Amino acid sequence: MSEKPRPWLSLIGIGEDGRAGLSPLALDLLNDAHFVLGGARHLALAGPLKAECRVWPSPLTDALPMLQARRGTPVCVLASGDPFFYGVGSLIARTFPVEEISCLPMPSAFSLAAARLGWPLQDCRLISLHGRPFERIIPELQPGAKILCLAWDGSTAPRLAALLRERGFGASRIIVLEAMGGPNEHIWECRADALEPRDIAPLNLVALNIVAEDQAQILPLGSGLEDSWFEHDGQITKREIRAEALSALAPHRGALLWDIGAGSGSIGIEWMLLDPANKTIAIESRADRAERISRNARALGVPDLIVVQGKAPEALANLPRPDGIFIGGGASQPGLIEQALAALPKGGRLVVHAVTLETEATLFHHYQALGGDLIRLAISRIDRLGGFHTWRPALPIVQWSFTKGKAP
Repeated sequence: MSEKPRPWLSLIGIGEDGRAGLSPLALDLLNDAHFVLGGARHLALAGPLKAECRVWPSPLTDALPMLQARRGTPVCVLASGDPFFYGVGSLIARTFPVEEISCLPMPSAFSLAAARLGWPLQDCRLISLHGRPFERIIPELQPGAKILCLAWDGSTAPRLAALLRERGFGASRIIVLEAMGGPNEHIWECRADALEPRDIAPLNLVALNIVAEDQAQILPLGSGLEDSWFEHDGQITKREIRAEALSALAPHRGALLWDIGAGSGSIGIEWMLLDPANKTIAIESRADRAERISRNARALGVPDLIVVQGKAPEALANLPRPDGIFIGGGASQPGLIEQALAALPKGGRLVVHAVTLETEATLFHHYQALGGDLIRLAISRIDRLGGFHTWRPALPIVQWSFTKGKAP
Protein backbone atom coordinates (compact mmCIF):
# COMPACT_ATOMS: atom_id res chain seq x y z
CA MET A 1 0.00 0.00 0.00
CA SER A 2 1.27 3.46 -0.86
CA GLU A 3 1.59 5.94 1.97
CA LYS A 4 -0.84 8.85 1.82
CA PRO A 5 0.79 12.26 1.42
CA ARG A 6 0.87 14.29 4.62
CA PRO A 7 -1.28 17.45 4.52
CA TRP A 8 0.91 20.49 4.14
CA LEU A 9 -1.85 22.96 3.22
CA SER A 10 -4.17 23.96 6.07
CA LEU A 11 -7.47 25.74 5.40
CA ILE A 12 -8.45 27.53 8.58
CA GLY A 13 -11.79 29.20 9.11
CA ILE A 14 -11.62 32.29 11.29
CA GLY A 15 -14.39 34.38 12.83
CA GLU A 16 -14.69 37.98 13.96
CA ASP A 17 -13.34 36.97 17.39
CA GLY A 18 -9.97 36.25 15.76
CA ARG A 19 -7.39 34.09 17.53
CA ALA A 20 -9.60 33.79 20.62
CA GLY A 21 -12.05 31.65 18.68
CA LEU A 22 -9.48 29.31 17.12
CA SER A 23 -8.87 25.79 18.38
CA PRO A 24 -5.47 24.82 19.83
CA LEU A 25 -4.79 22.80 16.65
CA ALA A 26 -5.53 25.78 14.40
CA LEU A 27 -3.24 27.98 16.53
CA ASP A 28 -0.45 25.38 16.32
CA LEU A 29 -0.79 25.23 12.52
CA LEU A 30 -0.64 29.02 12.27
CA ASN A 31 2.37 29.23 14.55
CA ASP A 32 4.23 26.53 12.57
CA ALA A 33 3.33 27.88 9.11
CA HIS A 34 6.04 29.23 6.83
CA PHE A 35 3.50 31.07 4.66
CA VAL A 36 -0.01 32.40 5.42
CA LEU A 37 -2.46 33.57 2.76
CA GLY A 38 -5.73 35.38 3.49
CA GLY A 39 -7.73 38.55 3.20
CA ALA A 40 -6.33 41.63 4.91
CA ARG A 41 -9.08 41.33 7.56
CA HIS A 42 -8.30 37.65 8.13
CA LEU A 43 -4.58 38.31 8.57
CA ALA A 44 -5.30 41.09 11.06
CA LEU A 45 -7.67 38.86 13.03
CA ALA A 46 -5.11 36.04 13.14
CA GLY A 47 -2.15 38.24 14.11
CA PRO A 48 0.49 38.44 15.30
CA LEU A 49 1.98 35.96 12.83
CA LYS A 50 5.63 34.95 12.46
CA ALA A 51 5.20 33.54 8.92
CA GLU A 52 5.49 35.31 5.60
CA CYS A 53 1.99 36.71 4.94
CA ARG A 54 0.30 37.64 1.66
CA VAL A 55 -3.11 39.13 0.94
CA TRP A 56 -5.31 37.39 -1.63
CA PRO A 57 -4.68 38.93 -5.06
CA SER A 58 -7.38 39.69 -7.60
CA PRO A 59 -8.31 37.45 -9.28
CA LEU A 60 -7.98 34.80 -6.60
CA THR A 61 -6.50 32.33 -9.07
CA ASP A 62 -3.33 34.45 -9.16
CA ALA A 63 -2.56 33.07 -5.70
CA LEU A 64 -2.34 29.47 -6.93
CA PRO A 65 1.26 29.79 -8.25
CA MET A 66 2.27 31.12 -4.80
CA LEU A 67 0.87 27.96 -3.19
CA GLN A 68 2.36 25.69 -5.86
CA ALA A 69 5.79 27.19 -5.25
CA ARG A 70 5.55 26.30 -1.54
CA ARG A 71 4.08 22.84 -1.98
CA GLY A 72 5.25 20.47 0.73
CA THR A 73 6.08 23.21 3.25
CA PRO A 74 3.69 24.27 6.05
CA VAL A 75 1.16 26.68 4.52
CA CYS A 76 -2.04 28.14 6.00
CA VAL A 77 -4.91 29.69 4.06
CA LEU A 78 -7.33 31.77 6.13
CA ALA A 79 -11.00 32.09 5.21
CA SER A 80 -14.22 33.33 6.77
CA GLY A 81 -16.12 30.68 8.71
CA ASP A 82 -16.46 27.48 6.69
CA PRO A 83 -14.07 27.55 3.69
CA PHE A 84 -16.25 25.02 1.83
CA PHE A 85 -19.48 27.02 2.12
CA TYR A 86 -19.31 29.76 -0.54
CA GLY A 87 -15.61 30.04 0.29
CA VAL A 88 -12.19 29.45 -1.22
CA GLY A 89 -12.20 25.75 -0.33
CA SER A 90 -13.53 24.70 -3.72
CA LEU A 91 -10.80 26.67 -5.54
CA ILE A 92 -8.11 25.02 -3.41
CA ALA A 93 -9.59 21.52 -3.76
CA ARG A 94 -9.75 21.86 -7.57
CA THR A 95 -6.02 22.58 -7.61
CA PHE A 96 -4.51 20.29 -4.96
CA PRO A 97 -5.40 16.69 -4.00
CA VAL A 98 -7.66 16.53 -0.99
CA GLU A 99 -5.10 14.25 0.72
CA GLU A 100 -2.71 17.22 0.84
CA ILE A 101 -5.27 19.49 2.53
CA SER A 102 -6.50 19.70 6.09
CA CYS A 103 -9.51 21.91 6.82
CA LEU A 104 -10.54 23.35 10.19
CA PRO A 105 -13.84 25.16 9.61
CA MET A 106 -15.60 27.58 11.93
CA PRO A 107 -19.39 28.09 11.92
CA SER A 108 -20.48 29.65 8.62
CA ALA A 109 -22.28 33.00 8.55
CA PHE A 110 -25.44 31.03 7.73
CA SER A 111 -25.07 28.92 10.89
CA LEU A 112 -24.38 31.98 13.02
CA ALA A 113 -27.41 33.81 11.60
CA ALA A 114 -29.72 30.82 12.13
CA ALA A 115 -28.51 30.58 15.73
CA ARG A 116 -29.12 34.30 16.35
CA LEU A 117 -32.61 34.22 14.80
CA GLY A 118 -33.76 30.81 16.02
CA TRP A 119 -34.45 29.74 12.43
CA PRO A 120 -33.94 26.01 11.67
CA LEU A 121 -31.20 26.08 9.05
CA GLN A 122 -32.72 23.20 7.07
CA ASP A 123 -35.88 25.29 6.56
CA CYS A 124 -34.00 28.31 5.16
CA ARG A 125 -32.99 29.14 1.62
CA LEU A 126 -29.27 29.98 1.54
CA ILE A 127 -27.92 32.26 -1.16
CA SER A 128 -24.79 34.32 -1.71
CA LEU A 129 -25.02 37.74 -3.33
CA HIS A 130 -21.31 38.32 -2.71
CA GLY A 131 -19.68 38.52 -6.14
CA ARG A 132 -22.73 36.93 -7.76
CA PRO A 133 -25.56 38.44 -9.83
CA PHE A 134 -28.12 40.17 -7.62
CA GLU A 135 -31.08 38.90 -9.68
CA ARG A 136 -30.50 35.34 -8.46
CA ILE A 137 -32.61 36.23 -5.41
CA ILE A 138 -35.80 36.63 -7.49
CA PRO A 139 -36.85 32.94 -7.73
CA GLU A 140 -36.42 32.63 -3.95
CA LEU A 141 -39.12 35.23 -3.23
CA GLN A 142 -41.89 32.84 -2.22
CA PRO A 143 -44.59 33.48 0.41
CA GLY A 144 -43.44 32.53 3.88
CA ALA A 145 -39.86 31.84 2.78
CA LYS A 146 -36.99 32.41 5.18
CA ILE A 147 -33.91 33.44 3.19
CA LEU A 148 -30.36 34.02 4.39
CA CYS A 149 -28.28 36.13 1.99
CA LEU A 150 -24.55 36.72 2.18
CA ALA A 151 -24.29 40.42 1.33
CA TRP A 152 -21.95 42.03 -1.15
CA ASP A 153 -21.52 45.08 1.13
CA GLY A 154 -23.60 47.69 2.92
CA SER A 155 -25.63 48.38 -0.22
CA THR A 156 -27.21 44.92 -0.33
CA ALA A 157 -29.96 45.43 2.27
CA PRO A 158 -31.31 48.66 0.70
CA ARG A 159 -31.22 47.06 -2.73
CA LEU A 160 -33.14 44.04 -1.45
CA ALA A 161 -35.68 46.32 0.22
CA ALA A 162 -36.25 48.18 -3.07
CA LEU A 163 -36.70 44.91 -4.96
CA LEU A 164 -39.20 43.62 -2.39
CA ARG A 165 -41.23 46.83 -2.58
CA GLU A 166 -41.26 46.76 -6.39
CA ARG A 167 -42.48 43.15 -6.54
CA GLY A 168 -45.21 43.40 -3.92
CA PHE A 169 -43.34 42.07 -0.87
CA GLY A 170 -43.04 45.35 1.03
CA ALA A 171 -44.41 43.86 4.26
CA SER A 172 -41.52 41.39 4.40
CA ARG A 173 -39.21 41.46 7.41
CA ILE A 174 -35.58 42.39 6.81
CA ILE A 175 -32.99 41.54 9.48
CA VAL A 176 -29.41 42.73 9.01
CA LEU A 177 -26.74 40.93 11.00
CA GLU A 178 -23.47 42.88 11.01
CA ALA A 179 -20.01 41.57 11.98
CA MET A 180 -21.40 38.42 13.63
CA GLY A 181 -19.23 36.73 16.23
CA GLY A 182 -17.09 39.73 17.06
CA PRO A 183 -17.12 42.69 19.46
CA ASN A 184 -18.86 44.90 16.86
CA GLU A 185 -21.77 42.54 16.23
CA HIS A 186 -25.01 44.42 15.61
CA ILE A 187 -28.44 43.09 14.62
CA TRP A 188 -31.40 45.20 13.57
CA GLU A 189 -34.60 44.74 11.60
CA CYS A 190 -37.43 46.56 9.83
CA ARG A 191 -40.08 46.06 7.16
CA ALA A 192 -38.87 46.23 3.57
CA ASP A 193 -41.11 49.22 2.88
CA ALA A 194 -39.79 51.07 5.95
CA LEU A 195 -36.02 50.78 5.46
CA GLU A 196 -34.44 54.22 5.71
CA PRO A 197 -30.91 55.21 4.62
CA ARG A 198 -28.29 54.29 7.22
CA ASP A 199 -24.69 53.15 7.52
CA ILE A 200 -24.35 49.37 7.31
CA ALA A 201 -21.12 47.48 8.02
CA PRO A 202 -19.67 45.98 4.82
CA LEU A 203 -19.45 42.55 6.50
CA ASN A 204 -23.09 41.57 6.94
CA LEU A 205 -25.72 38.95 6.23
CA VAL A 206 -29.31 39.86 5.35
CA ALA A 207 -32.15 37.62 6.52
CA LEU A 208 -35.55 37.89 4.82
CA ASN A 209 -38.90 36.62 6.06
CA ILE A 210 -41.06 36.97 2.97
CA VAL A 211 -44.62 38.29 3.20
CA ALA A 212 -46.54 38.46 -0.07
CA GLU A 213 -49.11 41.20 -0.64
CA ASP A 214 -52.19 40.76 -2.85
CA GLN A 215 -50.45 41.84 -6.05
CA ALA A 216 -47.06 40.24 -5.35
CA GLN A 217 -45.15 38.91 -8.36
CA ILE A 218 -44.64 35.30 -7.24
CA LEU A 219 -42.80 33.06 -9.70
CA PRO A 220 -44.76 29.77 -9.87
CA LEU A 221 -42.71 26.65 -9.19
CA GLY A 222 -44.24 24.60 -12.01
CA SER A 223 -43.34 24.69 -15.70
CA GLY A 224 -45.36 26.82 -18.07
CA LEU A 225 -45.28 30.42 -16.82
CA GLU A 226 -47.95 32.77 -18.14
CA ASP A 227 -46.76 34.31 -21.41
CA SER A 228 -47.15 37.75 -19.81
CA TRP A 229 -44.11 37.04 -17.60
CA PHE A 230 -41.96 37.35 -20.74
CA GLU A 231 -41.27 40.39 -22.85
CA HIS A 232 -41.78 39.20 -26.44
CA ASP A 233 -42.76 40.25 -29.96
CA GLY A 234 -45.01 37.23 -30.57
CA GLN A 235 -42.02 34.90 -31.10
CA ILE A 236 -42.57 32.80 -27.99
CA THR A 237 -43.31 29.15 -27.29
CA LYS A 238 -46.76 29.48 -25.73
CA ARG A 239 -47.39 28.44 -22.16
CA GLU A 240 -49.08 25.08 -22.71
CA ILE A 241 -46.67 24.03 -25.46
CA ARG A 242 -43.71 25.22 -23.38
CA ALA A 243 -44.74 23.09 -20.41
CA GLU A 244 -44.98 20.00 -22.65
CA ALA A 245 -41.63 20.78 -24.30
CA LEU A 246 -39.87 21.04 -20.94
CA SER A 247 -41.39 17.72 -19.92
CA ALA A 248 -40.14 16.15 -23.14
CA LEU A 249 -36.64 17.59 -22.59
CA ALA A 250 -36.51 15.77 -19.21
CA PRO A 251 -33.99 18.10 -17.53
CA HIS A 252 -31.82 16.88 -14.68
CA ARG A 253 -29.83 18.82 -12.10
CA GLY A 254 -26.83 20.68 -13.53
CA ALA A 255 -27.82 20.03 -17.17
CA LEU A 256 -26.91 22.39 -20.02
CA LEU A 257 -29.51 23.27 -22.66
CA TRP A 258 -29.00 24.72 -26.11
CA ASP A 259 -32.13 26.76 -26.91
CA ILE A 260 -31.82 27.23 -30.68
CA GLY A 261 -33.94 29.95 -32.26
CA ALA A 262 -34.66 31.14 -28.76
CA GLY A 263 -37.02 34.05 -29.57
CA SER A 264 -37.97 35.37 -26.13
CA GLY A 265 -35.81 32.80 -24.32
CA SER A 266 -38.80 31.30 -22.50
CA ILE A 267 -37.74 27.64 -22.83
CA GLY A 268 -34.16 28.24 -21.69
CA ILE A 269 -35.25 30.53 -18.83
CA GLU A 270 -37.72 27.99 -17.46
CA TRP A 271 -35.08 25.25 -17.83
CA MET A 272 -32.83 27.24 -15.49
CA LEU A 273 -35.67 28.03 -13.07
CA LEU A 274 -36.19 24.28 -12.52
CA ASP A 275 -32.89 24.06 -10.62
CA PRO A 276 -30.23 26.67 -9.67
CA ALA A 277 -27.51 24.40 -11.11
CA ASN A 278 -29.07 24.23 -14.59
CA LYS A 279 -27.52 26.21 -17.44
CA THR A 280 -28.75 27.52 -20.80
CA ILE A 281 -27.10 28.86 -23.93
CA ALA A 282 -29.71 30.67 -26.03
CA ILE A 283 -28.88 30.98 -29.73
CA GLU A 284 -30.75 33.76 -31.54
CA SER A 285 -29.96 35.34 -34.91
CA ARG A 286 -31.72 38.71 -34.40
CA ALA A 287 -29.96 41.31 -32.27
CA ASP A 288 -33.17 42.81 -30.83
CA ARG A 289 -34.40 39.40 -29.73
CA ALA A 290 -31.01 38.49 -28.28
CA GLU A 291 -31.13 41.64 -26.12
CA ARG A 292 -34.71 40.82 -25.13
CA ILE A 293 -33.68 37.34 -23.99
CA SER A 294 -31.06 38.86 -21.66
CA ARG A 295 -33.64 41.26 -20.21
CA ASN A 296 -36.10 38.43 -19.61
CA ALA A 297 -33.40 36.31 -17.97
CA ARG A 298 -32.49 39.10 -15.54
CA ALA A 299 -36.13 39.93 -14.76
CA LEU A 300 -36.93 36.29 -13.98
CA GLY A 301 -33.90 35.63 -11.82
CA VAL A 302 -31.57 33.66 -14.11
CA PRO A 303 -29.00 36.31 -15.09
CA ASP A 304 -26.35 33.65 -15.79
CA LEU A 305 -28.15 32.55 -18.97
CA ILE A 306 -25.73 32.94 -21.91
CA VAL A 307 -26.97 34.48 -25.17
CA VAL A 308 -25.15 33.79 -28.43
CA GLN A 309 -26.24 36.04 -31.27
CA GLY A 310 -25.87 34.16 -34.54
CA LYS A 311 -27.56 31.86 -36.97
CA ALA A 312 -27.57 28.10 -36.44
CA PRO A 313 -25.96 25.81 -37.34
CA GLU A 314 -22.89 28.07 -37.77
CA ALA A 315 -23.36 29.64 -34.32
CA LEU A 316 -23.14 26.22 -32.65
CA ALA A 317 -19.44 25.81 -33.36
CA ASN A 318 -17.22 25.65 -30.25
CA LEU A 319 -20.10 25.76 -27.75
CA PRO A 320 -19.86 23.52 -24.65
CA ARG A 321 -21.46 20.13 -25.20
CA PRO A 322 -25.15 20.18 -24.16
CA ASP A 323 -27.26 17.66 -22.27
CA GLY A 324 -30.40 18.75 -24.07
CA ILE A 325 -31.27 20.73 -27.20
CA PHE A 326 -34.51 22.51 -28.05
CA ILE A 327 -35.10 23.76 -31.58
CA GLY A 328 -38.11 26.03 -31.65
CA GLY A 329 -37.54 27.53 -35.06
CA GLY A 330 -35.48 26.97 -38.18
CA ALA A 331 -35.47 23.19 -37.94
CA SER A 332 -35.69 22.92 -41.75
CA GLN A 333 -32.33 24.69 -42.03
CA PRO A 334 -30.03 22.24 -43.87
CA GLY A 335 -27.78 20.33 -41.51
CA LEU A 336 -29.18 21.83 -38.29
CA ILE A 337 -30.78 18.70 -36.85
CA GLU A 338 -27.80 16.57 -37.90
CA GLN A 339 -25.38 18.94 -36.16
CA ALA A 340 -27.56 19.02 -33.06
CA LEU A 341 -27.64 15.22 -32.91
CA ALA A 342 -23.87 15.06 -33.33
CA ALA A 343 -23.38 17.49 -30.43
CA LEU A 344 -25.46 15.47 -27.97
CA PRO A 345 -23.83 12.90 -25.70
CA LYS A 346 -25.32 9.45 -25.26
CA GLY A 347 -28.56 9.88 -23.34
CA GLY A 348 -28.93 13.52 -24.41
CA ARG A 349 -32.39 14.74 -25.40
CA LEU A 350 -33.42 16.60 -28.57
CA VAL A 351 -36.84 18.23 -28.86
CA VAL A 352 -37.85 19.95 -32.11
CA HIS A 353 -41.03 21.87 -32.92
CA ALA A 354 -42.56 22.40 -36.33
CA VAL A 355 -45.40 24.67 -37.46
CA THR A 356 -45.06 24.45 -41.25
CA LEU A 357 -45.72 21.40 -43.40
CA GLU A 358 -42.18 21.63 -44.76
CA THR A 359 -40.66 21.36 -41.28
CA GLU A 360 -43.17 18.61 -40.41
CA ALA A 361 -41.82 16.64 -43.37
CA THR A 362 -38.27 17.09 -42.04
CA LEU A 363 -39.30 15.79 -38.62
CA PHE A 364 -41.18 12.85 -40.12
CA HIS A 365 -38.06 11.93 -42.12
CA HIS A 366 -35.94 11.87 -38.94
CA TYR A 367 -38.63 9.97 -37.06
CA GLN A 368 -38.66 7.28 -39.74
CA ALA A 369 -34.88 7.05 -39.71
CA LEU A 370 -34.20 7.25 -35.97
CA GLY A 371 -37.40 6.67 -34.04
CA GLY A 372 -38.26 8.69 -30.95
CA ASP A 373 -41.67 10.25 -30.32
CA LEU A 374 -43.68 12.26 -32.85
CA ILE A 375 -46.78 14.00 -31.54
CA ARG A 376 -49.15 16.76 -32.64
CA LEU A 377 -50.22 19.37 -30.11
CA ALA A 378 -53.35 21.42 -30.73
CA ILE A 379 -54.53 24.10 -28.29
CA SER A 380 -57.82 26.01 -28.52
CA ARG A 381 -58.85 29.00 -26.42
CA ILE A 382 -62.31 30.26 -25.70
CA ASP A 383 -63.41 33.29 -27.75
CA ARG A 384 -66.52 35.30 -28.52
CA LEU A 385 -68.58 34.55 -31.62
CA GLY A 386 -71.27 37.16 -31.80
CA GLY A 387 -73.36 36.76 -28.66
CA PHE A 388 -72.00 33.26 -28.04
CA HIS A 389 -68.70 31.57 -27.22
CA THR A 390 -66.61 29.19 -29.29
CA TRP A 391 -63.15 27.64 -29.42
CA ARG A 392 -60.46 29.54 -31.32
CA PRO A 393 -57.71 27.08 -32.34
CA ALA A 394 -54.05 28.10 -32.33
CA LEU A 395 -51.69 26.77 -34.98
CA PRO A 396 -50.93 23.13 -34.18
CA ILE A 397 -47.39 22.14 -33.23
CA VAL A 398 -45.69 18.93 -34.31
CA GLN A 399 -43.06 17.81 -31.82
CA TRP A 400 -40.32 15.29 -32.40
CA SER A 401 -38.38 14.20 -29.32
CA PHE A 402 -35.43 11.83 -29.39
CA THR A 403 -32.96 10.38 -26.88
CA LYS A 404 -29.54 9.74 -28.38
CA GLY A 405 -28.34 6.18 -27.96
CA LYS A 406 -31.79 4.81 -27.15
CA ALA A 407 -33.05 1.97 -29.34
CA PRO A 408 -36.01 2.92 -31.60
